[in-house]
Amino acid sequence: KIKYSVPKSTIVTIKVFDILGNEIETLVNEEKTTGTYEITWYAVNLLSGIYFYKLQTDSFVETKKTILLK
Repeated sequence: KIKYSVPKSTIVTIKVFDILGNEIETLVNEEKTTGTYEITWYAVNLLSGIYFYKLQTDSFVETKKTILLK
């Protein structure tokens, strides 16, 4: 699960990448109003390993590492 907060209405994009930087999936790509949100990443077809997710708005970008264990 990925939890994030939006301080003002904006378009939010969350994308998942593999260790080589290849885009795996787009989890969110829509306008969100002010508030706190949580998205569940269903990675049933992926192998265990290190992945990254990038949260991006019009004025903010953050990339975090996550480990998928099966």
